[in-house]
Amino acid sequence: MAAGHRRPQGRSFFTVSQDPARESAANTCRHSDERNDDCTRVVLHPNHAAQYGQRAARPHGQAVISRRTEQNMADELHGKRIAILAADGVERVELEQPRQALQDAGATTVLLSLHEGEIKARENDLDEAGTFSVDALVKSASADEYDALLLPGGTVNPDQLRVDTDAVGFVRDVMVAGKPVAAICHGPWTLIEAGVAKGRTLTSYPSIRTDLRNAGANVVDEEVARDGNLITSRSPEDLPAFNAAMVELFSQDK
Repeated sequence: MAAGHRRPQGRSFFTVSQDPARESAANTCRHSDERNDDCTRVVLHPNHAAQYGQRAARPHGQAVISRRTEQNMADELHGKRIAILAADGVERVELEQPRQALQDAGATTVLLSLHEGEIKARENDLDEAGTFSVDALVKSASADEYDALLLPGGTVNPDQLRVDTDAVGFVRDVMVAGKPVAAICHGPWTLIEAGVAKGRTLTSYPSIRTDLRNAGANVVDEEVARDGNLITSRSPEDLPAFNAAMVELFSQDK
C-alpha cells in the first residue's frame, strides 16, 4: 500500500485499476458530499459500490457510483449457479441478505440442506426467525453442478453440517476444485472439518478462532479476509462488505 494511504483498522479495501467509470464515481462522490471526509477515499469497485455501499450505510463513509453501472450489476452473475449450504439454526440475516445480493446480481441460488422441507432460522442464535424452503439435499449434490458456494453462520447450523459426511464432503470437493467459497460468522467451522482451513488466511466469529488456529489457519480480525478462492467475514455487522466481496469474487472466472 502506498505511503500516506494507510487503511483504517478493521477495514477492507477493494482495489481495482483506475478507469473512467471509477474516476467518474470518485468525482461524483467528491461533489455530492464535501462534508464526508472518507468519501474520496472509500470508493468500491464500480459494479458494487451503489448496491452495497449505499444500501447499508457504513459508519466510516459512503461509496457513490453513477447510475450507468446499475444494469451491469444486475447481469454480473448471470448464468452462475450458486450453492448455499445450511441447516436448522442458520442465522437468518446471514442467509437472507447474501442470497438476495446474489440474486440481484443475476445468479441462480440453490439452498442445499440435510433434510427435505424447510430449515428453521434463528436471530442471534436464540430467537426463532421463520424458515427457509430447501431446494435440494446435499447428499445428492455434486460440486460439478455449481459455480460457487456460500456458507452462512449461526452456531447450530455449522455444528450440524460438520458432523454430516455428505455436507463435509461437498464442501471439500468445492474447495479442492478451486471454486469460489464465501463463509461468514460460524460458517468456517465446516471448512475445518473438511480439512481445507490449514494454511489459509481467514476470519470468523471470535468464538471459533481458536479452532481455526488449531486447524492451521492464519486468523485475522478484518471485516473481509480474502485468500485466493476463499473469502470470510466475522459477523452480520460485516454483511455490506461481505456481500460486495462475495459478488466480486463469484463474478470472476476460475
